[in-house]
Amino acid sequence: MKKRLGLVLIISALSVFLAGCTEFNEPISADSVGFWNKYIVWPLVSLITLFKEVLGTYGYGIVAVTIIIRLVLLPLMIKQTKSSKQMQEVQPELNALKEKYKSKDAVTQEKYRTEMQRVMSEKKINPAAGCLPIFVQMPILIGFYHAISRMNSTPEIELGSILWFQLAEPSITLAVIAGIMQFMVLRTGPAMGNPQMKIMMYIMPLFIVGIGTVLPAALSLYWVIGNTISIIQNFFIYKPFNKEEVVPAKVGGKKR
Repeated sequence: MKKRLGLVLIISALSVFLAGCTEFNEPISADSVGFWNKYIVWPLVSLITLFKEVLGTYGYGIVAVTIIIRLVLLPLMIKQTKSSKQMQEVQPELNALKEKYKSKDAVTQEKYRTEMQRVMSEKKINPAAGCLPIFVQMPILIGFYHAISRMNSTPEIELGSILWFQLAEPSITLAVIAGIMQFMVLRTGPAMGNPQMKIMMYIMPLFIVGIGTVLPAALSLYWVIGNTISIIQNFFIYKPFNKEEVVPAKVGGKKR
């Protein structure tokens, strides 16, 4: 039942995402139709425009709205980050259980699941706790990404510049900065203590740099500001420079 529910949620999320992707380079206005346009993309465009009127440029408007969105989502992001940290801390003990019950027969695997649930219960860890924040965040973050792209495709909107960066044109410099910031996010987050995730510290920044060199600089600006907030968040939650080496847990007594 849980697997089916998870599958339904994933399919629903993909459907919403793909619905927005089909109009990725289309102009946006108050008359744009569809749930994605009416309730996610256009409100974000309107908010950016509002701050542009207050602050003077679309660049500062994008910065302001990025900060506001990140602050609104901060409680959920902290919850997700803390859940990841808890899972990271208990991983050595779970690995020890997996080694202890490595036989694939049904009885042994049932014992493994029972022991794993006991550890989770004792540590008060809910593996699903980090999932809900992701489902809440993704439509907003993807919608903001789409809003910037579609603003750039709207003739009536001139994105202008911030500092020396032309926001409507690709910027290799800003893309590289965004990639470096992404590396720092991963370096100060859960990936630093997880060998399986360390490869992401190199793949994701390169991916960001790659697409940042062909997409409008406004999107790279969004990544830079968002990642800056994520780095600050990681410093408070993960304390990367005070991280102690985790000693793998031992399960079971001495062999005779």
